[in-house]
Order: sequence, then structure tokens, then C-alpha cells
Amino acid sequence: MKSYITESIKDDFLQSLKTIISYPSVLNEGENGTPFGQAIQDVLKKTLDLCQELGFKTYLDPQGYYGYAEVGEGDLLAILCHLDVVPAGDLTDWETPPFEANIRDGRIYGRGAQDDKGPSLAALYAVKSLLDQGIQFKKRVRFIFGTDEETLWRCMARYNAIEEQASMGFAPDSSFPLTYAEKGLLQVKLHGPGSEQLALDIGGAFNVVPDKATYQGPLMEQIQAGLISADYDYQQNDQNLTVLGLSKHAKDAGQGINAVIRLATVLDSIQSHPALTFLAKEVGQDGQGKGIFGDISDQPSGHLSFNVAALTITPESSEIRIDIRIPVLADKDALVHQLIECAKSYQLSYQEFDYLAPLYVARDSTLVTTLMQVYEEKTGDKSPALSSGGATFARTMPNCVAFGALFPGREQTEHQANEYAILDDLYHAMDIYAEAVYRLAT
Repeated sequence: MKSYITESIKDDFLQSLKTIISYPSVLNEGENGTPFGQAIQDVLKKTLDLCQELGFKTYLDPQGYYGYAEVGEGDLLAILCHLDVVPAGDLTDWETPPFEANIRDGRIYGRGAQDDKGPSLAALYAVKSLLDQGIQFKKRVRFIFGTDEETLWRCMARYNAIEEQASMGFAPDSSFPLTYAEKGLLQVKLHGPGSEQLALDIGGAFNVVPDKATYQGPLMEQIQAGLISADYDYQQNDQNLTVLGLSKHAKDAGQGINAVIRLATVLDSIQSHPALTFLAKEVGQDGQGKGIFGDISDQPSGHLSFNVAALTITPESSEIRIDIRIPVLADKDALVHQLIECAKSYQLSYQEFDYLAPLYVARDSTLVTTLMQVYEEKTGDKSPALSSGGATFARTMPNCVAFGALFPGREQTEHQANEYAILDDLYHAMDIYAEAVYRLAT
């Protein structure tokens, strides 16, 4: 089968990706009057400048929430991308600087290499390769660049409020072959009483299983004894003690080791506090919330996932931040009721922070069948379409799916230290995207 991807396209793509990775586009809300931070605003403008150089018409939202670049005429085919990234975390865990792209052993390392700067630019240069071949588009191919995907998706909320919707589209922000169903995403906060004896601020982003939880205070010796008894990994110096876990994306919470839960469980045996007891007794380490909800699963999308992302305790109040991925056929309202009732018994009140309804596109639709056919022809892989606990921009528009760019069997390094993408895989994805856009838009 013909490939539109030339060596020149690959070279240009790689230079652009190095540039885009160099922007530390982590949320810093309101910085310099920007909605999500100066670095995010800068990388959005730089990406649109790049698109204009490649022959696309571009538009920047006056408030800086999103931008888009398009070619062609007719109905809208959307490619939904994002330029923001999660924080780098502990820089000592990185072998090379997270915002300085490094290439070694056929891989490109840097925050965003896999999620989602690498796949986004692979799709962009795939369309550029079609332009170079003189392909005439019968649809408008529009790259929509979001800037708030890793937090609240406010970029796409604004886009959808004022811009045209696509007739179909895909997001290069997941795994091949294709994801046609995505679980509902519920993020909540549980508020409770404070403590004069405890001061904690542990964990991080909602969508990451926390792999470190640090304690500093008078209970260090008792906590150390508890960690040894429980056989939990930790590090200690004169100033603090850090419980160690295993970071995973929240959709795979059951595969991670939650350091916040481990510290809370040990602390609960030493210092009484409702938030600690709730985490130790009701949540535990299973990552599926079975202690609260029972075993919740369905055939299309599998088990519920439950990630305690962070815990804060001050003299005035406490707060637990939780990310829940709800199977597509489960009753969200019933699950919320169960959580509220369980939390009440621990003096905790419920606040919904964010909710994204599940995604479902029929497997026999034109979009899904076309993309699946292209993938199979380009790879020889006959794996079926997938369902996922992940939340991609595909669910922000009707008739959109998640399509690549991580190939089956490859290591998922998004949100982790030393995030990388295999260059040959990005070039292969680029070839798949070029053929997919050719069939959908011409």
C-alpha cells in the first residue's frame, strides 16, 4: 500500500516535536492574564505558527483557550489534540531534563512525547504529507488544539460553546487500534474536619496514582515502624519520610500502588482522623472502590476504577481528591449516592468537581469501520476495537473516537518520569493517519 510519508516529512516532524516538547506547558492558571499559564499560551501560539508555515489556515481564540488549524472545504473532520502536559514531578527521577527533548536508542524522551505532543504532531505531519502530494480535500480537516486536557477541559467547553461541531473525527491520544467506548469520568472532593495534630498535603493530579507521599512531623518514628511492619517501601532523611508507590494513570488505578493510601493506612493506626479512617477502612488498595460500591463492571468497558489522588489536612479542614472511571452502562447517580452515604459516616461531605459523560460510537459506523480497516491494512493486526477507562478529547464531540498513537504491546509512559515515544512508532502512526485522513476526507 502506498505511503505518503517521506524522509523529509519525518525530519521536519522531528525538529518540530523537539521544539514543542521544550515548552513546559503545565497548568499555571491565570499567569500573566492567560487562562492556563504563559507556557501553555506560548506553545499554542508556536504550534499555530508552525501550522501556518505548513499551509494551514489558523485561528487563535481571543481568550487563549484553544486554537485550530484547517485545510480543505466542506464538512468538518476534526482531529482533537492537546498541548498541555502533566507536571514533571520529581526531577531527580528523570535521566534527562523533561522539557528538553533527547533522542537515544530510537526513542524521543521528554514530557509530552507520548501524551500528546508526539501523536498530535504525527497527525499534523500526516496531513502535511497529503498536501505535499497535491491531494484535494472534500472535507475541512481541522486540528483543534486544546490547552486544558489534563485538568478540566475548559478549553473544549469554550470551543463547543461558540464553534462549529464536526461531522466526525478522532483524537490521537490513546492506543491503537481504536477506542469506541470510554468510561464516564467523575472527579470529586470529600471535605471534612481539620486537625491540630496532623499537617498533610500529599498527592497530586486527579488522574495520576500518587507514587510518593511525604510526611514531616513528630510521628516519623512511629510511621517508620508501621511501614516496616506493613512491608511498605519508603525513603527517609533527617527532615522527612516519603512513602513510595507505583504511579499509573488513574484509569489503571488497580495496577498502581497508591502511596497516599499507604501513608494514610499507617497513620490511621497512630493518629485518629476521619479522613484517614475512611481511606484505610473503606478505600484500601484495590483501586476499584469495592469497599464502597461492591464490584462494578460491564461487558463493554470492564471494571470501575477508583483513584485517591491527594489528601490535605490543615487545622481548619481536610480534603480528599478522588478520580473515578465509571463503566459505560453503570448508573452514575446510584454510585454517587453510595459514596455520599459512605462518606457521611466519616464526617465527610461530597463535592462534584468535574464529570465527563461516557463515549460510545457504534462499531459498524462509517468512522469506526474506515479507521479499523486502515489500521489492519497498515499493520496486519486484526485486534478488535477497544473500550477504555481513559478520557480523551474524542468524547467532547459526537461521532468521534480515540485512534492511536500507542501500539499494542508498547510501554505506556505517559504521566511518568522519563516519558518517551519510539520514533519508528510515531512514523508508523503518521502513515496510518495519512491514509485514514485520505479516506475520510477525500
